[in-house]
Amino acid sequence: MTRACGTSKRCLSAYTRGSFSTGSRSGPAITADDCERGRCTVGSLKDQVQPSPAQAWKRLKDGNQRFVEGISEHPNQDSSRRTLLSGGQFPFACIFGCGDSRLAAEIIFDLGLGDAFVVRTAGQVIENGVLGSIEYAVEEFKTPIIMVLGHDSCGAVTAARNAAQTGDMPPGFIRNLVERILPSVIAPSLPPHAHVNDMVREHTRQTAMRITEQSHIVSDAVLSGEVAVIGVFYHLRDGKAELVFSSQDLTLPNTPTGEGQSPTTASLPVSVKQQPRIVFAETWGEASPWGL
Repeated sequence: MTRACGTSKRCLSAYTRGSFSTGSRSGPAITADDCERGRCTVGSLKDQVQPSPAQAWKRLKDGNQRFVEGISEHPNQDSSRRTLLSGGQFPFACIFGCGDSRLAAEIIFDLGLGDAFVVRTAGQVIENGVLGSIEYAVEEFKTPIIMVLGHDSCGAVTAARNAAQTGDMPPGFIRNLVERILPSVIAPSLPPHAHVNDMVREHTRQTAMRITEQSHIVSDAVLSGEVAVIGVFYHLRDGKAELVFSSQDLTLPNTPTGEGQSPTTASLPVSVKQQPRIVFAETWGEASPWGL
């Protein structure tokens, strides 16, 4: 193993050995498991090393499993973590999710302070500020994974479906959100009379692909293998996070085939460098290479 969870070089060295002492007679030893779960606070921000995209996904997936089982550990939420982060931040994940109050990423994936750079809009709708925020995470922090996070029973997607069925658009700036979600609602890949949750999955996939289409910074990082863009569908009732899209294989070495991905995981259909660059417009339209 060459990289750990994004902690200090000292922690990284210890991770390969299995454990080390904090240097305090009264302090607990830091184990490899602590390092993988992001609980180590030794070192400084300038010494930190980001995980690989597959390692980052494993940490998110493991945190979600703890949340589902009701055994969340609430890591990185103590005074020592606050002190460490007073000098800056080094998040290992960028999470772009719906603004729904039930979709708090730090809780769903059992994360703490400084672990995730979170961007949220109703219906996880892309606009220039969103793309700039995601690019900032990749460029400034070398964040190895970008997650688009949707959820079942999404009100914004439901509003877009209703607009498509009735022709009646909502008022104000809500209309702007609905217009940007409509391509996912009427996607030809969906069956007739598709359930709204299938539309959310499609919207999550399309949004993940569009981030890579529209951003030079993200597409270059994806092509280099330094960053993975994934789409995740969250189940409100049981708390499970379902992987529905990934720009690359997220299976770690010595991991059984398929464990890193779900059967619905897709790859980018065409090399992102072959996709035309798109200037973001008010609505998705003719400029899209997929006719969205």
